Amino acid sequence: MTVFKAFLKVLNRYKGTVILYTVILVFFAGFSLKNNENGTSFVASKPSILIVNHDQEEGITQNLVQYIEKNSEQVNIKDGEYAEDDAIFYRDANYIIYIPKNFRDDFLQGKNPSIDIKSTGDYQASLAEMLLNRYLRVANFYFKITNSEEETIQLTENTLAEQVEINVTSKLDVNRLEKVATYYNFTNYCILAGCIYIVCFILSSFKEYGVKKRTIISSTPYAKLNRNLLLSNSLFAIALWIFYVLISIFLIGDVMFSMHGLFYIINSFLFTLCALTFAFLIGNLLQNKNAISGLVNVIALGSSFLCGSFVPMEWLPSSVLTIAHTLPSYWYIKTNECLKIVEVFDMETLKPILFNMGILLCFSIVFVLITNIISSRKRKIG
Repeated sequence: MTVFKAFLKVLNRYKGTVILYTVILVFFAGFSLKNNENGTSFVASKPSILIVNHDQEEGITQNLVQYIEKNSEQVNIKDGEYAEDDAIFYRDANYIIYIPKNFRDDFLQGKNPSIDIKSTGDYQASLAEMLLNRYLRVANFYFKITNSEEETIQLTENTLAEQVEINVTSKLDVNRLEKVATYYNFTNYCILAGCIYIVCFILSSFKEYGVKKRTIISSTPYAKLNRNLLLSNSLFAIALWIFYVLISIFLIGDVMFSMHGLFYIINSFLFTLCALTFAFLIGNLLQNKNAISGLVNVIALGSSFLCGSFVPMEWLPSSVLTIAHTLPSYWYIKTNECLKIVEVFDMETLKPILFNMGILLCFSIVFVLITNIISSRKRKIG
C-alpha cells in the first residue's frame, strides 16, 4: 500500500502530461474524422457539354444531339472559337462536340464521319467522351445491319435506354469503419507516448538516491517492490486505455458495440500491454530524467510516422514498411487496417488479425524477459 500511495503521488505530479496527450488525441482524431466524413461522400453528376452543330438537326444528327443533351448538362456559350477555348480553360464546359457539316449524309453513306472535340481532360470529360463513343459505336453497328436510318435510331434508343440492375451484396459501413481505424491508428502515438513518459518518470523517481536508500533499509523486499510497481503502472495503463476507449465511443458512436468495435478494443488493449512492458524495459535502462522526454519523442513519433499512424500505410514506401515490421506499432496498425474491410468474422478472415495480435503478445513477452534479465544483473552488480 505504501508503494501504491507513493506511485499515486508521483503520478499526480505528471497528470498534466496525460491530459496533454488526451487533448492531442481528441483534437487530431476529431479533425481527421471530420475530414474523413467530408472526403468519402460521392455525389453523381453529369458532365458539362457544349454541342456545336454544323449539320441540319434531323435524322441521326438530331438523335445524337438529343442523347447527349439528355445525359449531360448543357452549357450556353457565345459562338466563337475564343469563347469556346475560354470555356474549356475555366472549366465552364468539360467537353465540346463539333458535329461537322453533312454528318448525317456521310453517316448514311457508311463513311463513318469523324467528330472533332475539345476536352478538359478530367474525369468529367472522360465520361462525356464515353457517352459520345457509346452512341456512335451502337449506331454504326445497327446501321450496318439494317441499312435504315429510322430502324437504326429506334434500335439505338432501345439499346442505350437499357439500365444495368445493381444489387448491393455488402452491408459493410466502410465510412464508419474508416473513422474507427483512423481514431485507433492515432491512439498508437498517445498510448505509446503516455505509457513511456509516465512509467519511466515513475520508475526514475523510485530510483532517486534518497528514495532508493529508504527502500533498501525498509522491510519491503525488492521483489515485492517491483511487483507493486508493475501492478500500479498496469492499473494506470489500463485506466488510460479505458479512457481512450470511452472517447472513441463518444466520437464514433454505436459502431463500437459491434464485432468490429470489439476487435478494435481488444487490439488496442494488447497494444497497451505491449507499450507498458516496453516502457518498463526503458525505465529499467534509463536513469536520467532529462533523457526521457527526448526518448519519448523519438520512439512514439518515430513509430507513428514509420508504421502508418499519421500517414496511411498505402502511402509509405516499401522500404519504410520493411523497417516498420520490427516495431509493435506496425502490427497494431496493420490489424486496424485489416478490420475495416472485414465483412464476415470467420476463421478465414480472422487468421491475419489473430496473427497480428499474437505478434503483439510476443513483443510483450520479449520485453518482460529482457526487463527481468536487466533487473537481475543490476541487483547482482548492486
